Amino acid sequence: MEGLTSAQVAAAKTNDVPRRTSRSLSAIIRANVLTLFNLVIGVLWALIMIFGEWQDSLFGLVIVANAMIGIVQELRAKRTLDRLAVVNEAPVTVRRDGRDQQIHSRHIVLGDLILLGPGDRLLVDGEVVAAQGLEIDESLLTGEADPVRKQPGDQVLSGSFAVAGSGAFTATRVGEDAYAAQLTEQASAFSLAHSELRDGVTKFIKYITWLVIPIGTLLLYSQVRNDEDFGSAITGAVAGIVTMIPEGLVLMTSIAFAVGVVRLGQRNALVQELPAIEGLARVDVLCLDKTGTLTAGGMELGEVIRLRDDAPIDDALGALAHVDSHPNATAQAIQAGYASPPGWTATDLVPFSSARKWSGATFDGHGSWSLGAPDVLLSPDHQAYGTAATLAATGARVIALCRTEENEPVALITLKQRIRPDAHETLQYFAAQGVTVKVISGDSPDAVAAIATALEIPGGERAVDARTLPPDDQEKLAEILEDNTVFGRVTPQQKRQFVAALQSRGHTVAMTGDGVNDVLALKDADLGIAMGAGSPATKAVAQVVLLDDRFDSLPEVVAEGRRVLANIERVSNLFLTKTFYAIALSLVVGVLGVMFPFAPRHSTLVNALTIGAPALFLALAPTLERARSGFVPRVLRFAVPAGLITAAAVMLSFWAGGGDRTSAVVTLFIVTWWILALVARPLRPWKVLLIGVMAVLFALALAVPFTRQFFALGAGGWAAVAIGAVAAAAISAAVKLTGTLRA
Repeated sequence: MEGLTSAQVAAAKTNDVPRRTSRSLSAIIRANVLTLFNLVIGVLWALIMIFGEWQDSLFGLVIVANAMIGIVQELRAKRTLDRLAVVNEAPVTVRRDGRDQQIHSRHIVLGDLILLGPGDRLLVDGEVVAAQGLEIDESLLTGEADPVRKQPGDQVLSGSFAVAGSGAFTATRVGEDAYAAQLTEQASAFSLAHSELRDGVTKFIKYITWLVIPIGTLLLYSQVRNDEDFGSAITGAVAGIVTMIPEGLVLMTSIAFAVGVVRLGQRNALVQELPAIEGLARVDVLCLDKTGTLTAGGMELGEVIRLRDDAPIDDALGALAHVDSHPNATAQAIQAGYASPPGWTATDLVPFSSARKWSGATFDGHGSWSLGAPDVLLSPDHQAYGTAATLAATGARVIALCRTEENEPVALITLKQRIRPDAHETLQYFAAQGVTVKVISGDSPDAVAAIATALEIPGGERAVDARTLPPDDQEKLAEILEDNTVFGRVTPQQKRQFVAALQSRGHTVAMTGDGVNDVLALKDADLGIAMGAGSPATKAVAQVVLLDDRFDSLPEVVAEGRRVLANIERVSNLFLTKTFYAIALSLVVGVLGVMFPFAPRHSTLVNALTIGAPALFLALAPTLERARSGFVPRVLRFAVPAGLITAAAVMLSFWAGGGDRTSAVVTLFIVTWWILALVARPLRPWKVLLIGVMAVLFALALAVPFTRQFFALGAGGWAAVAIGAVAAAAISAAVKLTGTLRA
């Protein structure tokens, strides 16, 4: 039990595992440079440089811009995540050279003697060498909910966590050899995928890629066959193909996620899985644990009500409070008022667990004593049972001290809990945002109801005793959860069942918590949110950790998720409208065998002013919009008609102008500029300024001789303006008819 020596530590294998929140620099560069779209654009750029004019190759800068912006933003997110991960990393207690010391998990070495207490997460595999009522929850590995009592010689696996008692084990497998590391190497890798938003964008890219190949081939064939100048034919074909590619859509999505991570990091919220950013926006039910979430951490000893004058109450309380080397909050509060009495030596111990809701010990010469919830330890017909219920109704936490042999209560102890000063305002925010709050706690229903009533939670005065709920009927449980708000005496396994029942009704469920009794529910919830002061196991399974332990950070966290989701939908409308009008134009041109209505340099100019630059601002803009499901069909309902109307207007303007490309470009700008104005709603002064600046820049491109010559633009005509205005009105009518955009 002396642990390793310093020399042994220096020579041993370390616990070196990659962080789940971050990928390497080389992986970031590969992900942003080696993409299918970059390959296609690179080939098209090379064709223009060989057969066309260099001014038409400006679209090639998109490769450089996309890669650089994506890399820079993701590196910012990586630095933020890595920094916060270090802050969030719970220290591990090891014994070396006979002394206990706390180290970072990365510094654990093979053979280390690691000490365990309630809530400690096992980060490496090992063999138990000492145990005092040690119970390990292995449900995250095996699915079995019941804790396993461990004795010296038993094996323990990484990924599990201690729920009761204390002990020590020797590390036998560390780093990538550990059980949990092998299981989660792929599952916990840094990823921007696995969300409705990302899956929707991926679907768009997949389908568009399959469309680009045949349509691009048709366009190239028609241009080469009908144009005597091979270079002009290549230029026309490239213009259509490049415009079909939504090259900035993936970039904008990645940027929005990455910037969301950085912004939340500045608020001391660690996002351990990036898709959690989207989950924040979709939450419609928030399950709150009372202790540590609605109430401030820690408790104060209140009143001790003596039920038996002949019992050594003071000594028994002091002995029970000090017997566990890892006291919980209740024991810590009692320790503040009672010292450990001399002569009370424990010969047996049952440590506290959330499932039992009591702890106990046998003391040599003084008998067995237990300390726990009155409605668990006492008979309902006992007078003290009613007294405890009356005290709990005031909001106090009540525990009973019992002499185990006689099964007789000797005292009731009240503990004071402080409501968080920010709790009321935060709950009001969620109510205004349409997020339903459910308070689920292991405390007595009366105590939970008192706190809920003080916070003016609707239905808070009617607390449901979870012991009366159906154990195996999920449908019935879901009905009860829909109709009630506050639940007491909820076991850890029931919290998990609550989450599943709510999800079965189509709810997106967020769960907050700070104790080991919340781990299973946090893991199963759509979004697990852990408090920074919570147990290591809780913070390990949560997607978001509030490092500063502030409950009032939750509104900002949810608002950030909604900002990302709403803004990505905006820019998706812009990029996919461009894709669909390019597809329609390419099909018409390919079938009719006419010249493409604009050159690559024209599409570069229009796209930069109506999509590229504005999308960068819109993707990062603040918004209060609530999340809506149906991202993919809603974007398609906007982009398809808008794209078809745009294509028709451009071709009409091109033909009306006698094959004048400037007329087509003017019409294209007017229509897409109007689409930008529609997508940017609701309009704010800065958005009006942004839209106005884009119009001024296009007017300057037409007016200034140098830019007019560079972009091969002529005078255009009023007919092009009129056609563009009519098309813009048609798109407004289509948007109103489909109801795809919010005013």
